[in-house]
Amino acid sequence: MREIDDEFEVELGRIGNRRPTKAAGYLRRVRQEAAKAGAGARAGSSFTGGRIGRGRAQGAVLTGRGRSQGQRRVVIKARIVRIKSADLGAVRAHLRYVQRDGVTRDGEPGELYDASNDRADGKDFAERSTGDRHQFRFIVAPEDSAELADLKPFVRDLMRQMEQDLGTRLDWVAADHFNTGHPHTHIVLRGQDDAGGDLVIARDYIANGFRSRAAELITRELGPETEIEVARKLQQEITAERLTRLDRSILRDSSDGALEVRVPSGREPAWQTARIGRLRTLERMGLAEESEPGRWRIDPKLEPKLRRMGERGDIIKTMHREMAAAGISKAAGDYTIFDPEGHVRRLVGRVVGEGFADELTERRYVVIDGMDGRTHYAEIGALGANDEPAVRNTILELRSRVAEPRAIDRTIAEIGARHGGSYSDRLHREFDPQASGEFVGSHVRRLEAMRREGMVSRLADGNWDVGKDYLDRALRYEELQRSRNPVRVAVLSWQRLEDLPQALGATWLDRKLLGKESQELAATGFGADVETALRARRQWLIEQGLAREEGGQVRFARNMIETLEARELARTAVEISARTGLEHVDAKAGEQVSGIYRRMLTLNSGRFALIERSHDFALVPWRPVLERARGQLVTGSVGGEGISWSIGIKRGLGR
Repeated sequence: MREIDDEFEVELGRIGNRRPTKAAGYLRRVRQEAAKAGAGARAGSSFTGGRIGRGRAQGAVLTGRGRSQGQRRVVIKARIVRIKSADLGAVRAHLRYVQRDGVTRDGEPGELYDASNDRADGKDFAERSTGDRHQFRFIVAPEDSAELADLKPFVRDLMRQMEQDLGTRLDWVAADHFNTGHPHTHIVLRGQDDAGGDLVIARDYIANGFRSRAAELITRELGPETEIEVARKLQQEITAERLTRLDRSILRDSSDGALEVRVPSGREPAWQTARIGRLRTLERMGLAEESEPGRWRIDPKLEPKLRRMGERGDIIKTMHREMAAAGISKAAGDYTIFDPEGHVRRLVGRVVGEGFADELTERRYVVIDGMDGRTHYAEIGALGANDEPAVRNTILELRSRVAEPRAIDRTIAEIGARHGGSYSDRLHREFDPQASGEFVGSHVRRLEAMRREGMVSRLADGNWDVGKDYLDRALRYEELQRSRNPVRVAVLSWQRLEDLPQALGATWLDRKLLGKESQELAATGFGADVETALRARRQWLIEQGLAREEGGQVRFARNMIETLEARELARTAVEISARTGLEHVDAKAGEQVSGIYRRMLTLNSGRFALIERSHDFALVPWRPVLERARGQLVTGSVGGEGISWSIGIKRGLGR
């Protein structure tokens, strides 16, 4: 501005000139300092709560400090998990996850460590967590972590610094992972301070302060970034098919999709040169256009498009790695990503790899060698408490999860509508006297699952308050489940395909031969392998007297599946009797089975539970819920559709 005879005349710069002036830089600093002092809140700005908790002062200072010249970068991912004091299963499961196989440099299982021990006891840590309201989980990934021979000293220094910033001793364990291109560390921190109170950490510290401390430490360890390192990293970003720092800078400096770029000069010419190179790359991708020299139009969806490209690139690398580990080679066009909302809603194939699509939230993926001759990558979401990860060489079926009420929900809704929004076992039996105990129990298990999400409630008298809008609640529940697990996963065979043609028992091949599962088989890959296995299985069944050839066709015995299953169970029972000295008893429909649940058996015909009594035992269909009762007394009522279980005199399993 220029003063002329007590008047001010505003001199406008070039339109689109966003280069900060000295005055603008000073005003920015004033705003930052005012925000630190809380002046922003007094001036009427919105209160975010970002500075409530320990580390608020350090978080505010480190947030405003920014990244210094030569400082190395560290990626921090954080998650706060609420835990139940009565059920530490989720804590133990996460500790098992961070110690899983193949995460060390030598491909060995990971090992937990803490502030003073290279081998920490995960079980002891879980027991100490009893009573904690929540838990913090961090992934710490320095950009240059591959240059560190050992991550432990760095992580211990970081956690000691965190203790100083928060003003309390911390109880934590960690495990280093080297199974990706960037070595990183998983840290599990108890949500309790040294006084026994809830550990509350300011959001500013979690979002920025912790990362700044990590960046300071890694820079101190490896030294500041040299100009050569900076140039090398920028060069890699220029042609990267993913969202980069250069892209964020371009988006930040653009206005309404327009960006003006000047010839590099003055400060950081390498950065400006890299930005121009990145714009040329984006132009070749069709995501930017130079309308005239120095003026660019930026695709309004640049960020989401680049994120999708990066995710797809990571997925393709994952598929290549898994297929190479399985010794399978395919052309690039044979790789595809399974879209639960696409036109293909069902996928059957052999598992060639599995892992985590998101390590922080533990969302999993599987790589499937499909019967259609293609290799599919599919995200299947997080595992439930009773679920198991997919095992290599098992045969799976994936189905798109449809968010709509089930038939079971319509029955509950109808019973509830007749009784003022109430449901119970007794009301169900009055509604349908022919319903088996297992069938009624399946409705109760459905309500129990919805109760855990707060969508229905159990009354003191044991009845369920399902409300008059139950179908709307069921729809919301299904939508929630679809967001967590976009596909339904069913194991068709726990055994390898190569072991099925001559296997005793009712196998997946037998069900395909009977026409209960239909899907076209490709002439190559897994489809061709299945066709070969089916021919061998047909011949074996003929030799066993369970099939015969008539007029060029193969006809199968009417009770073939039941006979095969009975033969396998009989052989298994003989082996158990020889080992234990107990007598095997058959569990028939209409009978009750009572005894100690010992373990689960995986047979060709499926999974069965071993129920043991003082002098005998029974083999009955297994349900995941039984794992909560291992070693305990269980009682089951055998019905035509399965078994309804209860533990001792307690209420029903899963009810």
